[in-house]
Amino acid sequence: MPSRRDAIADDLRDRIATGRIGAGERLPSEAHLASQYRVSTPTLRNALAVLQAEGLVEKVHGKGNFVRRPLHRITYVGGGRTPGGRAVADAAALSVSVHTTRLRARGHLVALLMVSTSSPLTEFLCVSHEDEKPHSLTRIYVPSDLAPAAMLRESPSYEDVMTRLTELRPPLAEVRERVSVRLPTPEEASALRISSALAVLAITRQTADTTGRVVEAALLVLPGDRADAVFTTHYLNDERGAEG
Repeated sequence: MPSRRDAIADDLRDRIATGRIGAGERLPSEAHLASQYRVSTPTLRNALAVLQAEGLVEKVHGKGNFVRRPLHRITYVGGGRTPGGRAVADAAALSVSVHTTRLRARGHLVALLMVSTSSPLTEFLCVSHEDEKPHSLTRIYVPSDLAPAAMLRESPSYEDVMTRLTELRPPLAEVRERVSVRLPTPEEASALRISSALAVLAITRQTADTTGRVVEAALLVLPGDRADAVFTTHYLNDERGAEG
């Protein structure tokens, strides 16, 4: 027998699925719902938390709980040779803002880029938006000698950043990707305006040139309710002629 929390979540989920509560519509107040379902406010909030974790309901501070509009999904294509990986989505629906910062290598960045502590780096914080809502985020790190200071002054678009980085870096030899599913950090949950209980697809990319130098590292965070990842392996057949 389902718990009261699960029964409430099931009922609200059904009302959303059947359109009785439409996309973008505000749910009744928590006090009203608690009274309607004859449960305590904490139990009601636990039920709403289930729907928030599923991406069906969004809590807006000071305004209440709303049914989330369907979000465009991103398909991350693994093994790409572009600085931030390839994300296929409805380009008309998503826009990307870029913020650039100069910093020194510390902590995990030292190991990720295989550089000495305090080595100069450039960070590109790329946040995609659907309408005005954050959709996903990427942090791209490159050695400062591969990202001219002019890029910091120009406020370039995402497309310009990708093009410039590709032009400036040497020929590539390897792209290594590590994929994991985890809960977002408090900073990520805040930046993406998602529930701290919603799992994210976290992808760490290292791109090295023919000398073995890491020329770019990227940390991608894609909320699980709007992202898929596809990796394709191509096998090369060793064709040998018959020995005479």
